[in-house]
Amino acid sequence: METKIIDYLEKRLATELYDNILPFWIDNTVDNENGGFLGRIFNDLSAEEKAPKGLILNARILWTFSKAYNISKIKDYLDMAHRSYEYLIDKFRDQEFGGFVWSVDYQGNFDDDKKRAYGQGFAIYGLSEYYLATKNEVALKTAIDTFNTLEKYAFDEENTGYFETYNRNWTMADDLRLSERDMDEKKSMNNHLHVIEGYANLYKIWKNDLLRKQLRNLILNFRDKILNPENMHFYMFFDEKWNPRSKNESYGHDIEGSWLLLECAKILGDDELTAEISDIAVKMAKISKDNHLEPDGAISFELEKHGLNTERHWWVMAEALVGYFNAYEISGDKKFLYAVQKVWDYINHHHVDKELGEWIYLLDKDGNIAEKEYKVSEWKGPYHNGRACMEILARIQKIKYGK
Repeated sequence: METKIIDYLEKRLATELYDNILPFWIDNTVDNENGGFLGRIFNDLSAEEKAPKGLILNARILWTFSKAYNISKIKDYLDMAHRSYEYLIDKFRDQEFGGFVWSVDYQGNFDDDKKRAYGQGFAIYGLSEYYLATKNEVALKTAIDTFNTLEKYAFDEENTGYFETYNRNWTMADDLRLSERDMDEKKSMNNHLHVIEGYANLYKIWKNDLLRKQLRNLILNFRDKILNPENMHFYMFFDEKWNPRSKNESYGHDIEGSWLLLECAKILGDDELTAEISDIAVKMAKISKDNHLEPDGAISFELEKHGLNTERHWWVMAEALVGYFNAYEISGDKKFLYAVQKVWDYINHHHVDKELGEWIYLLDKDGNIAEKEYKVSEWKGPYHNGRACMEILARIQKIKYGK
């Protein structure tokens, strides 16, 4: 039965990646008039005129197509990576103060010029993957420069961790929120989760002592400060001394963090820490599977102040695929593999847009599409679902063929 499920997942996720997700972005998102990529596209594939272009979307496109090229060596993917890299360097990079601004307007002029640690982390993530694809030394140098800038301005020397948001000149911003739904606090789980993945990807190619130290510090921050050991959920917001400021629970970030932290520990190469994070990953995945995986295969979004938010977000489902598969690999418990199939079946039936391509951003608990959300936006890129497919396909290759 397990072999049958693995074969099924391999076939379906390969088809989804190479026949749906990646072609959608190539065919629909290139901005031939103003450069780079269109900032927002509706579910009907009409573009929002003069929409701003976000750093996160551009960096995620860079990472996704660099990674896809590194796996497949398909030239179309490298062309997309080149386009994203050039636009990132030409339009988002701040030559005067360092780092990358949060957004540019549709013509590529600075729009929101704040510097968010979250955004710098994604720039490092994309640039380091692009270096793996091209051996472009400027890309590597830019990733290293961004790391050094983040360490200079955003690292909390007294309490460790990274502050959230700065003005263009790296003075602390008055409003620290990543988005309108976030709390105005000095530190957050989400910020650190995406700084760490950038640092880990950079460490693959740049074995710097300070980077190694800070990568380890980030893993320890998650283990000792961000993870609530009583319920194995992440705290979401903190003051500068790591005192939790929110009781909300984010089920997508929990399952995403469960596997991502383990990958970071493996890249660090600390066997003892890797074993410890492996145990945490299985415990977090089990709580997710037992308590937050709905009978229909969906996972609710968050536990909020006023109760459970039952929205179905595309990225939560994508991360659950990897989180559960990761727990199956570690534990050998086939219930996790069944959970992967259950989540994929929900995605395939509800999130995958079989008519126009890609995935639907948001559904309610009854499966109705939230038309207010975009197919492409500052937050909706090819990274979560593309990465989920690539991650699981690589893991299946290892299981089946030892490579």
